Amino acid sequence: MATADDMNDEENWSGGFYELSLSLGVPDDDKLDRAVRSLWRAAGVQGCLVGHASGCGFVEVEPSAAALHEHGHLRGTLTLPSGDRVVCGGYSGRYEDGDEVELYLPLGALARSDRRIGGYPFDQRSGVESLAWRAQLDRWLADVAAAVYADVPFQRALIGFEIDEDADITADQRYAAVLLPSAGGLDYHPATT
Repeated sequence: MATADDMNDEENWSGGFYELSLSLGVPDDDKLDRAVRSLWRAAGVQGCLVGHASGCGFVEVEPSAAALHEHGHLRGTLTLPSGDRVVCGGYSGRYEDGDEVELYLPLGALARSDRRIGGYPFDQRSGVESLAWRAQLDRWLADVAAAVYADVPFQRALIGFEIDEDADITADQRYAAVLLPSAGGLDYHPATT
């Protein structure tokens, strides 16, 4: 029987991904390293695996900036607020305006854990009604972001499906949840569409 936490089941990695994206600011390997470790810890990720050089299976590594630079993607499993275990991954990007680090949940695995996900974001249930399952997931990912922010302050966090980093995060109609630093820590603005 297929399970959402089977690292070797390609169906778990299909369908795109739902992510928490942290914009860290000025490129800095030390800050990226601390953020990756904090993100893995805050999300309760079990394991940190990279593809084996032979192309078969995985090898355990430490979650770190060095591992991301060398391998591109890190993989593991985590427990969702629902209690379901799913595969997850992480990657980073280095841009002129700063580093980003992401924790992603493949939709193939998410759909196995919750039937409401269906063909999100491409089916008839992918509009406002998808907020019924997304709100709890977004809130949990926002809590993960807040835990990371306590360790490694960042410029902003976005939560949603394959997030466009250039999206208007101040709009009233947001497909992504947004967390922005404020005097009291982080302000959370939920997705509205």
